[in-house]
Amino acid sequence: MSEERKGFFLNIFNKITGNTSELSQEPPKTVESEPVEELKTSPVVTTLKEETSKPAGFFERLRQGLKKTTDSLVGRIDALVLGKKEIDADTIEELEEILITSDIGVKTTVELIRNLEQRLSRNELKDGGALREALKEELLARLMAHHAQLEINSTGPFVILVVGVNGVGKTTTIGKLAAKFSADGKKVLLAAGDTFRAAAAEQLEIWGERAGVAVIRHQEGADPSAVAFDACKAAIARGSEILIIDTAGRLHTKVNLMEEMKKIRRVIAREIPGAPNETLLILDGATGQNALSQARLFKESAGVTGIVMTKLDGTAKGGIVVAVSYEFALPIRYIGIGEGIDDLREFEPKDFVDALFQIP
Repeated sequence: MSEERKGFFLNIFNKITGNTSELSQEPPKTVESEPVEELKTSPVVTTLKEETSKPAGFFERLRQGLKKTTDSLVGRIDALVLGKKEIDADTIEELEEILITSDIGVKTTVELIRNLEQRLSRNELKDGGALREALKEELLARLMAHHAQLEINSTGPFVILVVGVNGVGKTTTIGKLAAKFSADGKKVLLAAGDTFRAAAAEQLEIWGERAGVAVIRHQEGADPSAVAFDACKAAIARGSEILIIDTAGRLHTKVNLMEEMKKIRRVIAREIPGAPNETLLILDGATGQNALSQARLFKESAGVTGIVMTKLDGTAKGGIVVAVSYEFALPIRYIGIGEGIDDLREFEPKDFVDALFQIP
């Protein structure tokens, strides 16, 4: 019997008897160790590229993520207006109540209602369907008023200062941003400036490992400005294109918060002229009106230039996105609709409103 046929029958016999020691004639493969950087970044790059090639899939996830808000806001609006052959003052008044209780915000709601009443007086809102479409247009207009995506355009390291209270998803957002920028081919460095919260630096290091980027840190309780100083020096020395600096999330008194932020910003600007280039405020979409209070405090004390709204997939208070952007004239840079590393995406007002109103 030829060696080839003998090997074939031996394999069959081994499968029947459960003996796997000689199932293959091939020698075992040797797995060579790869550079740590390559191992950590490859899965992230693959995930982001695959998701980028499937925009329809992301839109469907956005619709699902906003389902609670849709049911709470648009569902109640539809119950009020659809089927109505005529829109009157009472309908507008009930709509106002729905908007206010859905965290659209009093200021934004008052303006929305005023514009809808003007349309009603011009006989533009002849039925419930027309009112629903008009409201959708008004919401989109307010989101577009201050919309601008984050542009990385700096000759030196582009410095992003990240602020926000504890529990809003600050560390997670920084990790996801690092993964996104790294997947885009940028050299990223992180700085663990939250030196007051226990294990904050360790958590950031875990995210840094996932994204394949380095983290500058000091011991717990260190001066955050010292961390910022070392991070700026390191970013310049290493040729980093983007430096993301975390900050403490304690609820200070306004005076203490302002002084700490001023010191950090002063140190950053001294080491990298023109920096920080962006100050991102992280807000938890589930906090509703508390997000407005946080936006007011941090805009005054930290010079916020953009918003990241997280946890929209688990809340019925997604209307706060409109309120925060419009009332404080701030762009929503990113939104988070899930726990995955690729579930933080650039904010697109039209996609958001379409998903909110469940338009395929």
